[in-house]
Amino acid sequence: MKLFFRRPFKYSFFNATLAIVIINFIVYLLTISLPHLRTFLGLNPICFWYYKMYWQPFTYMFLHNDMTHIIFNMLALVFFGIAVEKSLGSKELLLYYLLCGTLSGFSSLFIYTYFGINVLLMGASGAVFSILLLYAVVFPRSKIFIWGIIPVPAPVLVLLYSIIELGSQFFSVSSGIAHLTHLSGFVTGYLYIVIRMGIHPLKIWKDAYR
Repeated sequence: MKLFFRRPFKYSFFNATLAIVIINFIVYLLTISLPHLRTFLGLNPICFWYYKMYWQPFTYMFLHNDMTHIIFNMLALVFFGIAVEKSLGSKELLLYYLLCGTLSGFSSLFIYTYFGINVLLMGASGAVFSILLLYAVVFPRSKIFIWGIIPVPAPVLVLLYSIIELGSQFFSVSSGIAHLTHLSGFVTGYLYIVIRMGIHPLKIWKDAYR
């Protein structure tokens, strides 16, 4: 008998990835017309703790700073997310994406609060990075072409991204990029895959490249 949190959803596909992309663009257009929404929906330690804006660890992932930011995040989501959604179903994709994005927000909030860093966190990057990890687990032999010419196995790309983000977090703190949230996306995604799916990514990758 399976544990309740490992019971799979009945497979269905209703293009949840596209719905997420559309919602992100709608919110982006709204923030252009109503800039104060960024403070209201973005993740900020002071707003969360002192002004009790407890929704922010969820809503921050639907905000983006500029057009470049949202386009790159949404392109990555479409490229990796649709493939994962077709394989696992829309309900699993939605739960994974929203839960990992929210947990990435909370982990970033607690660490920024602990170190006294006051930021306004925006973007789907944490959730998107978790999708990249899941893609590499579902399609471990897939190759991703960097700049369209350099083939890199998906698991290797995940490892490289992790190393880059870890280094960037410690050596480029003032860069304005939430490397910590990116790393949190990998960590929360990894835990989800192990706990919810009962799959160990490292074992999958090891078996795929024996």
